[in-house]
Amino acid sequence: MPGRPVGELPALSSELAAAYRACRRINARHGRTYFLATRLLPADRRPAVHALYGFARLADDIVDATVDTAVGATAGDRARALASLSRSLSDVFDGGVPSSPVLVALADTVRRYGISRALFDAFLDSMRMDLTVTGYRSFAELATYVHGSAEVIGLQLLPVLGTVGPAARAAPHAAALGEAFQLTNFLRDVGEDLDRGRVYLPAELAAFGVDRARLERAHRSGRPDPAVRRALAHLVAYNHAVYRRAEPGIALLRRESRPCMRTAFTLYRRILDEIVASDYAVLGRRVAVPTHRRLGIALPGLVRAVASRAGRANA
Repeated sequence: MPGRPVGELPALSSELAAAYRACRRINARHGRTYFLATRLLPADRRPAVHALYGFARLADDIVDATVDTAVGATAGDRARALASLSRSLSDVFDGGVPSSPVLVALADTVRRYGISRALFDAFLDSMRMDLTVTGYRSFAELATYVHGSAEVIGLQLLPVLGTVGPAARAAPHAAALGEAFQLTNFLRDVGEDLDRGRVYLPAELAAFGVDRARLERAHRSGRPDPAVRRALAHLVAYNHAVYRRAEPGIALLRRESRPCMRTAFTLYRRILDEIVASDYAVLGRRVAVPTHRRLGIALPGLVRAVASRAGRANA
């Protein structure tokens, strides 16, 4: 059974508080949209979200390691680093001594919220795929990767956010939201992923006359390609459909968690609007929601979060 939520950082031991602060810094530095939405959670829930993000970032940094990092750039170097991280999960779940502040915080989080190790193992399985798989032939093939890289993140967060009914009822929506966010990342980062030798957009885009070679040519040239544009428009529409599948799950969360997830939902979906507004020019730059618009979206969420906390206090 899930344990009681963590308290605010001052109530924790000095080592644990420092570990959670380290995770918070990682989230603030690398996950701007994610971090902004997390600020809308009650203070006792934020540390766990930072810890989960911190672990995901550890693995992501290994997968995307370059010659400038301590991990090493070869596939063998990265595979060994991922294997070491996987072994470290045994310390997290079996009462060993975690080897880094992120794992110290993660150990506390999974204990307090009863988060299954299987979700982390599935995540690392997808990270291993990034070491050898450079493209996907179909949406069905991509789904295996997305389950481990994104859907399980939504399922990890679910015990932290809490639900108003059985968690099993909210779980499919939480997984769908993870998928929706991941697909948005794929669309936003097409050019960056090509630079890393990866194409996450499935080869079913051949129906639009687009294959990997055509994406690479458009990326190198920087010139608009009508076929690529049509293919990306199709994927944006598909991504919106996944958001629609995920959205009912927000109402199944605890009241105090809804402003956070509603804000994250709106911010990420707004990236799709920015992609459309750019006329699908994602091959040469990273499309982002401007800061003033992000803050404009977050402010109503903050008002709802404050109202929710006031309601809890009065209750």
